Parts: sequence; C-alpha cells; structure tokens
Amino acid sequence: MAKFNPGQFFNEVKAEARKVVWPTAKETYVTSIFVGLMMVMLAVFFLGIDSLFGEIVRFLLSLA
Repeated sequence: MAKFNPGQFFNEVKAEARKVVWPTAKETYVTSIFVGLMMVMLAVFFLGIDSLFGEIVRFLLSLA
C-alpha cells in the first residue's frame, strides 16, 4: 500500500479544484426557474393521480 502524503494530496485537490467550471449567474437563474416549474408540474400530476386512485378506492369500498 502506498504511503499517504498530505502535502501531495492537498496539491492534487487544489489542481482538481482549478479545473471546476462554475455556472454563471444567468445559468443558475435559468436552471432554478426550470427546476421550480418541473416541481410544480410534477406536484400537480401526482395530485391528479393520487386523487384518481383515491376515488377508485372510495368507489370500490362503497360496493362492499
């Protein structure tokens, strides 16, 4: 097993951190809006599915 060298480790971490490409403010804003819209759309979709199945179960239970 190779010996652990903390100095070399931190130098490699800094080198990798320099390669990171951060998004611009506009990219972050647009992505946030998109994520918010998708959350709302999925919430409405699952509300509809849940309501539909709830009504089906309620109907089936009323038959018993």
